[in-house]
Amino acid sequence: MSDETPPNADGVPPDVPPSEPAAESPASARTTEHLPAATEVGAPRDTAPALVITGLTIWRGSRVVLDDVSVSVAMGQVTALIGPNGAGKSTLINAALGLVPCDHGRIHLLGQDLLRLDRRARARLIGYVPQRSRLSAPLPVREVVALGRYALSGGLSGIFGANRRAVDAALAAVDATALAERRFNELSAGEAQRVLVARALAGGAQTLLLDEPTAALDIGHALSLLALLRRLAANGCTVLVALHQLDEVRRVADHAVLLNQGRVAITGTPDAVMTSAHLTAAFGVEPDPAGALAFRLSEPRTQPVESP
Repeated sequence: MSDETPPNADGVPPDVPPSEPAAESPASARTTEHLPAATEVGAPRDTAPALVITGLTIWRGSRVVLDDVSVSVAMGQVTALIGPNGAGKSTLINAALGLVPCDHGRIHLLGQDLLRLDRRARARLIGYVPQRSRLSAPLPVREVVALGRYALSGGLSGIFGANRRAVDAALAAVDATALAERRFNELSAGEAQRVLVARALAGGAQTLLLDEPTAALDIGHALSLLALLRRLAANGCTVLVALHQLDEVRRVADHAVLLNQGRVAITGTPDAVMTSAHLTAAFGVEPDPAGALAFRLSEPRTQPVESP
């Protein structure tokens, strides 16, 4: 089973906000919302459940992809979704976004039934970073990031006012200001991924779903992104992120969910989940007693996310 994101029924690439023509210019937002303000890790946080997935089951043909999966993602925390290839990580994220049909189960965000909301309403609540973009139009990066504001607007009228400020703040947060006037389809994979993160941030949603966002990033930008997720969670955002690098899980996550063969194998703190026994059962590996290389940022590479 592949975790690749399927196209939407209307043919719009799944990582482009709802109801939007993929190659048109972005909308001017009618809101003063900006990115959530950054605070230091360890600040008081509300850890009440925000995203609650209950009994989720998804079939593809005669094959069950997710089997009675229940996951709770707390407000003000980073929850890491881990598991081997084909475990169902991307499918779980796509189900929460309404991109794949669910055969059974419930998905609620802050008490709202996400499966009953239309795509625009979901996009106002959730920022999404896919594994890769299917957007091929030669749009300037600034316009791609502004697509994240589309759900907040009723039309296509340019990047001005609050919309412009939100886009600029999002680009700065991922160290992509210098890319603003370049064509999206000419970027490297890592540059494009940072732009997709900026697009998700620009919408100002308090819930972020990210599907392997560090996969194409160099080590410096990967560490910067993990630090950004920590700051956003410290300010009360709900973050669910699929990760393949297990050292990143220990670095960023408050909580971890291990999926294996479409089922939840275990949930808990990263240390409780990533034991030798659990890693052997899921991945066929065990921790190296000799340890591993570890790195940290020598200095910040991104601008702090500020309040409007």
